[in-house]
Amino acid sequence: MSFTDKRPLSWLLQQFQLQPGKPAIASGFRSLFILGVPIGIGIITNHAAESAIATMAAWFVGMVNVDGAYRQRAIAMIAATIGVTVMFLIASLVSSHLWLAVPTTFLVIFIAGLANLYGNVAASVSLITSIMFVIALARFASFSNLSTLIQHCGLCLAGGTWTTVLSLGLWAVRPDVPAIQTVANCYLSLSNFVDLASQRALNPKAHQQWEQRFLQAQDTLIQNLTSARSVWTTIWTRQRGATLRGNQLLVLIEDVNQIVNSVVALNELLAIASEHQLFSRLQPEIQQVLEQSAIALEMLSQAIAKGKNSPHLGDLDRSLEALEHQRQVLRSQVLNQTINAQTDDYSDLLNLGKITASLTKLVEQIHTDAEIVTDLSQGKLRNSIAQRDISPPAQPERSTIIDTLRNNFTFDSVLFRHALRLALITTLAELLASLFQLPRGYWITLTALVALKPNFGGTSQTTVQRVVGTILGGIIGIALVLLVKNSLASAVCFLLLVFVAMSVRSLSYSIFIILLTPAIILLLNMISAGGWKVGVLRIFDSFAGGVLALLGSYLLFPRWERQQLPAQLEKTIRANLAYFQQVIANYLHPEQNAIADINMLRHQAALENANANAAAQRLFSEPRHIQGEIEPVMTLMIYIRGFFSSVTTLAEHLREFSGEYQFPEVKRLADTIVQVLENLADALGQRQPPQPLPALDSYLEAIHNQIEQLHTARLSEIATNSNTLTPTLQAVREQTPLSTELDRIVNEIKVLHCVIARLQE
Repeated sequence: MSFTDKRPLSWLLQQFQLQPGKPAIASGFRSLFILGVPIGIGIITNHAAESAIATMAAWFVGMVNVDGAYRQRAIAMIAATIGVTVMFLIASLVSSHLWLAVPTTFLVIFIAGLANLYGNVAASVSLITSIMFVIALARFASFSNLSTLIQHCGLCLAGGTWTTVLSLGLWAVRPDVPAIQTVANCYLSLSNFVDLASQRALNPKAHQQWEQRFLQAQDTLIQNLTSARSVWTTIWTRQRGATLRGNQLLVLIEDVNQIVNSVVALNELLAIASEHQLFSRLQPEIQQVLEQSAIALEMLSQAIAKGKNSPHLGDLDRSLEALEHQRQVLRSQVLNQTINAQTDDYSDLLNLGKITASLTKLVEQIHTDAEIVTDLSQGKLRNSIAQRDISPPAQPERSTIIDTLRNNFTFDSVLFRHALRLALITTLAELLASLFQLPRGYWITLTALVALKPNFGGTSQTTVQRVVGTILGGIIGIALVLLVKNSLASAVCFLLLVFVAMSVRSLSYSIFIILLTPAIILLLNMISAGGWKVGVLRIFDSFAGGVLALLGSYLLFPRWERQQLPAQLEKTIRANLAYFQQVIANYLHPEQNAIADINMLRHQAALENANANAAAQRLFSEPRHIQGEIEPVMTLMIYIRGFFSSVTTLAEHLREFSGEYQFPEVKRLADTIVQVLENLADALGQRQPPQPLPALDSYLEAIHNQIEQLHTARLSEIATNSNTLTPTLQAVREQTPLSTELDRIVNEIKVLHCVIARLQE
């Protein structure tokens, strides 16, 4: 979870930071080829202006943002090709009459805005078709000659078809590549997640700053995992039976989920251990195992993406051996001190043993996945895979197109209001540009169209990125126009800028705009006159369009996040409550086997946590006089995530819990926790203060007394049975982590109760 620094300069600099990852070099080269062919044909045939239509269509279709299976990409790109051609045709038919162009613009943009109801792919296709409509209406469309209109529409269709054939022709050779890439992305995100855990081990006192990065990485990982499951299902469940490769990829996907849970639990154990002195004795070895685990996961990601055998993991094994050796040395020293002096280090030693055991399981899981990656590259089937219960992840039921539209055709729908707002602002910009006959005034419309988002925070962020990026890019473009006089050199500069822009597009939208702006200025100067004044107009129009977008987002049908956040927080608390209830039920009734239910509820709670975090980020981006006091919201988000981590730690501990030794107070405490969380969710939903907290500490005190009795009994055994697994030792190992996490859960619930009471005042 990342709470953005709202100081103006710091916030502005954040908009131009590169996201984690590598430049998409292949995307850059593909864009060069996509644009180079129509531009080259236009120059050779001396029809540069006409080729611009095909070039734009090819470019727009290539920019459709689709992460999925071959079939999904094919449908999206074909739809985009048809869409840009139809938009060009409609713009041509209405362009000659302002009274017809204005209502048509409103209708087209409104329908395109409603496409956001059907997911990211539909939104991406609708955006590029809307852009084509605006540009065609202002620059290329004309119904003066039917043959010219047919020719231009044909060029538009040809450009989109060229991009579609080029892109899909390469993907069709290996249609399972999207699934492989999403799995590789999961393991790369997992590597970053584990690396952050190693930083926690290195700097246990740098808590707040580290925790924000750790939770943000967890959200990213959950999103990547959801995407990988969706892509896998799209490819293989259509044929109702996964191939060998499909089964191996599915196992790798689900193993990511298991490692995430292990690392979340490990983070909890590190948080507990770092508060005690003994932790420093094993801190270097723990950090080394985590660092080597992160390196191993990154190498697995590369091996999956490139279809190679898994790497050698010798450094990882040696780091684990060093940790185990140092723990044994520490254990001997502490037990000797405990026998002679009755020190309080025994509980700390138990926790360090738990950390070592967790790291051992993590390393074993990485080794298992490394074997699967090798089998994946060699096309082999390992017995352990054949014996595992492999089933595709359940997919939520989807509403029909009509039902979705009917359910959202109301002012209560955020996306309906956004579509209406988008249509009004875009139409206003188009009308102003036409009435005042602004040169290249359609750039105002385009900026407003792209910058306007469903919420004010998203609009302000995109507007700043686009306007500042355009100003910087416009200055670069003006300099290039003044310095580069040769048409061939201009073409080379244009292609180079496009290559770099498309390569960094996924890493930074701001830098993408900085590079794209001079490319557009050069392109316009290659196909028509304009000179450096084109750059000045680009800067002015982008600024005007950004102002229109901000005004529209602020004035037209806003629904501020402060009004919607309580409902999202209620859903989030209920999802985490359901997760807790299922986990604690397994402690109270160990005979029941509900691992699948726990996994499903954990995933649902993680998604709701991510949704709540996104809602909080939107709140923090709204105007100060509207967002209200944000400190309670920040605290609430942190402690909800802390509760989730504690429950996940309990779920991981279930593997070692036999249930032979039970504390009756655990059930009473769990029932009380459930009642408190239900009341907190009701308080958020009903906008009322929560009821006073019951006496949770009385249950904890009884549990602590029983834990202390167990420790005392175990200490008396150590002299004669220090290495023997006795019933007392088994009870200590089972009940101590349970008691510790219940302590943390009670503390987290107290804070949640206090914060929600403040929010409801």
